[in-house]
Amino acid sequence: MSFGDPNNPYGQQPQQPPQGGQPYGYPQQPQGQPGYGYPQQAPQGVPPQQGYGYPQQQGQAYPGYPQGPGGNVPAGLNVVTIPGLGTVQLASMGMRFAARLIDGVIIGLLYLIFMLAGVFGAMGLVSDAEDCGSYMDPGYDACVNEAASGIVAVWFGAIAALVLVTLLYEWLMVAFAGATLGKMALKVKVIKIDTGQAPGALSGFLRVLIPQLGQFLTCGIGALLVYLSPFWDGAQRLQGWHDKVASTVVIKKS
Repeated sequence: MSFGDPNNPYGQQPQQPPQGGQPYGYPQQPQGQPGYGYPQQAPQGVPPQQGYGYPQQQGQAYPGYPQGPGGNVPAGLNVVTIPGLGTVQLASMGMRFAARLIDGVIIGLLYLIFMLAGVFGAMGLVSDAEDCGSYMDPGYDACVNEAASGIVAVWFGAIAALVLVTLLYEWLMVAFAGATLGKMALKVKVIKIDTGQAPGALSGFLRVLIPQLGQFLTCGIGALLVYLSPFWDGAQRLQGWHDKVASTVVIKKS
């Protein structure tokens, strides 16, 4: 008489599962089908699907940059997606300031040229006034008044010409080339945010007009605020008030 396994209190032999079957205690299913709780095998020729709970791989919205939650570029990279250009890097405020500084030097040279022209023109009119003779001479007052009017006209003409050239310099170059000489030196460019092209005549004019109005209406304070306004852009595209009006953005050329 055999008592079997001493650890089996009932002295019975453990039952063996049927040949080719599953162990007792597990759900049974028809032959050839995978059991519950086991990895499912995809039919031959059908690509396997990812299971629930696994991260789905999608195309990156900003190739070349580390992706944040939802495929967005993390804050601080200063990039923007432009139609036709893809993902481009924004020009930093330091680059924009340096470009404007170079343009300021160029405009300063123009100021000097026009002011010298005004000075020499006024000196010529003063010399003409000295030829008016004595105040006792007939026609002296008319001669002096004419010379004085000429001096005023020369000064205001020089200032008007300077303002016009300044406006044309930035307006036309930004409108059709996307950059002034200073921006070209720093390799930054102004583009339309919806097309990626140069701003064009109207947008370029609006972009120049806004800071110029601040310059003349508030003695320069308004222009300074306009140029500093990209720091307060909530959309993190470094758009100043003049950029928002013109629908432009300043990018770094590759």
